[in-house]
Amino acid sequence: MLPKPGIYYFPWEVSTGQVPDGGALRTFGRLCLYDITQSRVTLMAQHGSDQHQIIISTQWVEPFEAQVGSLYIVLGELERQKGGGSVVKARVLTCVEGVNLPLLEQAIKEQRMYERERASNQ
Repeated sequence: MLPKPGIYYFPWEVSTGQVPDGGALRTFGRLCLYDITQSRVTLMAQHGSDQHQIIISTQWVEPFEAQVGSLYIVLGELERQKGGGSVVKARVLTCVEGVNLPLLEQAIKEQRMYERERASNQ
């Protein structure tokens, strides 16, 4: 059986704990740090005047050729840590440098509106 495709969440929703634990998710951000010894990547995203960080476990996608400063989309599962933080366990981590970020954000908003309309009509 295939895993669920993952719901798009904005990075600020992931970093502020608005995402249910264990569910498949998709999100994006700029790679700012790669710790090869712990198989972890830190993605950052700007929302208003705030910067949000997401920790990504790359254990399932190694070997991983990191391009610091590039935009990435991740598909994985969110796992809460004992210390209070959370980590996304990546199944897919793709460099999408060159993607129009405002257009991606608009597409996610439009998809959510469509899903809400569809659910309300059933």
